[in-house]
Amino acid sequence: MLIVQKFGGTSVGDLERIQNVANRVAATKKAGNDVVVVVSAMSGETNKLVAYAEHFSPNASRSDMDMLLSSGERVTASLLSIALNAMGLETVAMSGRKAGIITDSHHTKARIEKINPELMNSAIKEGKIIVVAGFQGVNENGDVTTLGRGGSDLSAVAIAGAINADLCEIYTDVSGIFTTDPRIESKAKKLDKISYDEMLELASLGAKVLQNRSVELAKKLNVNLVTRTSFSDEEGTLITKEENIMEKPLVSGIALDKNQARVSLIGVKDRPGIASDIFTKLSNSNVNIDMIIQNVGHDGKANIDFTVPVSDLNDAKMVVSKFVEDAEVDGVSYDENICKVSIVGVGMKSHTGVAAKAFATMAAENININMISTSEIKISMIIAEKYAELAVRSLHSTYELDK
Repeated sequence: MLIVQKFGGTSVGDLERIQNVANRVAATKKAGNDVVVVVSAMSGETNKLVAYAEHFSPNASRSDMDMLLSSGERVTASLLSIALNAMGLETVAMSGRKAGIITDSHHTKARIEKINPELMNSAIKEGKIIVVAGFQGVNENGDVTTLGRGGSDLSAVAIAGAINADLCEIYTDVSGIFTTDPRIESKAKKLDKISYDEMLELASLGAKVLQNRSVELAKKLNVNLVTRTSFSDEEGTLITKEENIMEKPLVSGIALDKNQARVSLIGVKDRPGIASDIFTKLSNSNVNIDMIIQNVGHDGKANIDFTVPVSDLNDAKMVVSKFVEDAEVDGVSYDENICKVSIVGVGMKSHTGVAAKAFATMAAENININMISTSEIKISMIIAEKYAELAVRSLHSTYELDK
């Protein structure tokens, strides 16, 4: 088999852990597999580099920051390659550039445009282990770029697609994907398999094991993903096509996202295009909108409620305050004490009553639902943050996810 293995910052957090990773990679190679390893910077290294930059300037250019931050992954790749070579395994370390990763020019948030795997394929044919510095590439001009949050996962998935790997293993500090956060519900069970679409929903709804960008890419490139822990030999969770999962559960998981704020626009002027103007300006300010509810009163004026990530709230306030100043909105209120709890499962496509069951569970616990959003495989509810854990545990029990 041709396997891509990606190790995150906690897995390579110090020299002892890098040695443990080397042992795992060596075992995979000795079992008769070809291996490409993608690594993150050692835990804490990126924050340290950012602090160094801020010592000189809080406004360093993005291209300079890319040059600086990309060094963390190159250090890890070099050290792991040295460790593997010392074990008698022929290994070559590659930067994103040498691995052929070409991106656009959006510094610190670049997107991979293509990969030229020629050097990697040559090294694989020669029987070498390849260790690639994740999180980085170069643009068409040869400038170093970084891929933003979760960038090393993206590197691994993109490389797996480019070299037609049989499997891409993402090693983290957790042992797989659970039915919900085990820190909230101790009865949470680890899933053996989950579909790309379910994982995409869970990732976008607050499950932090994988970034949704990497799951989207895996689905697009048809890469079988496994997420597992680097601290034991426990089997992980396979993320794959829906048709590869024989028994599709009604509900696969419950996700919780506390990074939510509600914006309520009261008395929105009755004129064609007003909602378009508001949301276009929010989009232009890079405010990420999630749920939207609009009610029209008897006076023709509307009330519009929507949710945004807490990190986008200040930008949202700046945009909507202008509409209040221009008398196109009578008033506005904000609520940060909310959360989003979501139910995800491909089985919902062919079963009725899933939503009714969720609403009944909330009612039984006297939890008021402020907003509701649904899709083919998801139901999301905005509730008061103080009920977050109770809601998760109650829903987990209702859908018998602990069985």
